Amino acid sequence: MKVKKIHHVAIICSDYEKSKNFYVNILGCDIEKETYRSERKSYKLDLIVGGEYQLELFSFPDSPHRPSYPEARGLRHLAFEVEDINQAIEDLEKENIPVEPIRVDELTGKRFTFFSDPDDLPLEIYEK
Repeated sequence: MKVKKIHHVAIICSDYEKSKNFYVNILGCDIEKETYRSERKSYKLDLIVGGEYQLELFSFPDSPHRPSYPEARGLRHLAFEVEDINQAIEDLEKENIPVEPIRVDELTGKRFTFFSDPDDLPLEIYEK
């Protein structure tokens, strides 16, 4: 088997409206489809990033907290490419979202940094 690309990334959130606002209005993802599944008391929000990749945002009642830090075992973080990291940081800080100091990738020389979504999922912005 040889996979061709990442199809989607699924995220479970604790506060659907807060996370929807974060991913749509702050990060600028486009909504493809929003579905309420009454039998599960759950929303599923399909989001498009850059016209290509899809994020699926789920809400489930009483979903357990799962600690997630960039160095924890499992999925390390989700990274988004940006044109201008300084502008991206300024935009996040205007929304009172703390951002770590900029780092430089020792292999590529590109600049990147980390911040968190409303459920403390570690997110990275990586300058193109």
